[in-house]
Amino acid sequence: MKRREYITRDSDEILKELTPLQIEVTRHNGTEMPYRNAYDQNEAPGIYVDLYTGEPLFSSLDKYDAGCGWPSFTKPLEKRAVKEKNDYSHGMIRVEVRSSGSDAHLGHVFPDGPEEAGGLRYCINSAALHFIPVEKMAEEGYEDYLDLFPGYDPKGTAR
Repeated sequence: MKRREYITRDSDEILKELTPLQIEVTRHNGTEMPYRNAYDQNEAPGIYVDLYTGEPLFSSLDKYDAGCGWPSFTKPLEKRAVKEKNDYSHGMIRVEVRSSGSDAHLGHVFPDGPEEAGGLRYCINSAALHFIPVEKMAEEGYEDYLDLFPGYDPKGTAR
């Protein structure tokens, strides 16, 4: 895929658009409530992007119901879009997942995902993501990712 430049917008500008929960999760390493969030049960096709930069992070094609109450993915859309670091907070040893572009806290990755898909579970806060449904991807500038969804045709013609 062609790599676009994703730039963090002015902090004051973006912070005006975010909810207190989104700021708590992404900037203060918070965690939203399980089962009571926007994307845990979202089954629509599309991509999940960084709130700050718009960089694509995860695809609905890699999302699965892990039963943990948060959106879970087997892998990031592009490995370079996320960074991982050890997290020793709360008396645990975990691996934190952050957006490479904005350094926003996204969630954690665990080694208990589906073995057939690599064995990882990216447990991600909905409050750290913005969902772009497949039918809006071209309109919002993500047409390069439409090939991931071969059954979808934005013009309504046979593909």
